[in-house]
Amino acid sequence: MCGRARCTLSAAQAARAFGFPTTTAAAAGGSGGGAGDAPAVRTLDLDRFRPSYNVSPGAYLPVGTLRAHTATGGDGGRGDGGVEPVIQCMKWGLVPSFTGKNEKPDHFRMFNARSESVKEKASFRRLIPKNRCLVAVEGFYEWKKDGSKKQPYYIHFQDQRPLVFAALYDTWTNSEGEIIHTFTILTTRASTSLKWLHDRMPVILGDNASVNIWLNDASVKLEEITAPYEGADLVWYPVTPAMGKTSFDGPECIKEMHTGPREKPISNFFTKKSSAEDQSLKPEKITLECAKTHASRASKVECDEAVENQPDDVNRQQPEDKQNTSSIVKDEPVSLEHQVFGKPQSIKDEDIMTSTDITIEKRDDSGIKRKIEDTEVKSEMIENSVWSHSQPTTTKKGKGAPSDGQASLLSYFARK
Repeated sequence: MCGRARCTLSAAQAARAFGFPTTTAAAAGGSGGGAGDAPAVRTLDLDRFRPSYNVSPGAYLPVGTLRAHTATGGDGGRGDGGVEPVIQCMKWGLVPSFTGKNEKPDHFRMFNARSESVKEKASFRRLIPKNRCLVAVEGFYEWKKDGSKKQPYYIHFQDQRPLVFAALYDTWTNSEGEIIHTFTILTTRASTSLKWLHDRMPVILGDNASVNIWLNDASVKLEEITAPYEGADLVWYPVTPAMGKTSFDGPECIKEMHTGPREKPISNFFTKKSSAEDQSLKPEKITLECAKTHASRASKVECDEAVENQPDDVNRQQPEDKQNTSSIVKDEPVSLEHQVFGKPQSIKDEDIMTSTDITIEKRDDSGIKRKIEDTEVKSEMIENSVWSHSQPTTTKKGKGAPSDGQASLLSYFARK
């Protein structure tokens, strides 16, 4: 947690973030760098500090702490016991003082310390009373894991003021006799708003009161001062994965990157393709297709009018399986003597079809609904009948004439 940070602060900006005095009171809250703007406290080894947008363990950062007065100490001392605030460059990544002189230090091993267990480990426990310090940065990075991919996010205050972390420092002497000051940043459980990103976060001291308590009051309970920062002014946004390399540096590290699906939905693809095809049609082709459509519609209208204007006798000669009649047919034998269709008489004749004053609704092949008045069988149908040409016409049997028992043609079709 918190293995990368951005720190491009000047010494004066760091001093104000720690609550230390500066030589130019009017510059408080400014961007720093003005004439005479400098910390009014002692500084040590600041020439080792290299501003960077991508700071990693092993780099030097400005650290605020309390040290004993010296003969040349400034007048910016604070607190009892002969101590004064000091800004000193220290290496990120704790190297305990009991580390062997010939050992090669690993600054990535203890660049963070869990505040919940800091009292249980010898490397940290002995530092809590007198080796507390502050670390100021403009923001830090955290990675969101998504399967095999990791997306970095830049976390900072919305008003761009520096973040101040609670930390512990120690000193170590290497084989060459050089004294190296190193520090570790305390971490705590993630705040409610950052749980989605990571389960840990650095201990952020959000105001001057918490800064003073951390530096001066060793009696305060550690659990109270190391609680997660829940302020709504802590914001974040995704940045380029390229900053995962320690060699990648510059303003590009904090440039916001817009994440999301790069490919457009498939529905948009087909919509655009269809539009492109429509636009690609030549005017001549469109005109020809429109002409064909109008010609087809005109032809259909002429056909419908021709069918509608046909005489009724033609419509009567269409196959009976296409006619939907509502005629009532007596299912009794009708004489076929001389095989001649006679004119239907009345409903009392048991051997003929009753058709007087009956309306037949019929739909022709073109879908036009028609009505046919079957008040009588026209003489034209008898003349055009096949049977009328093959047999001589005789008078129909009168009313009450006996039937010879033979089935009529109408009865045959009605039964079928």
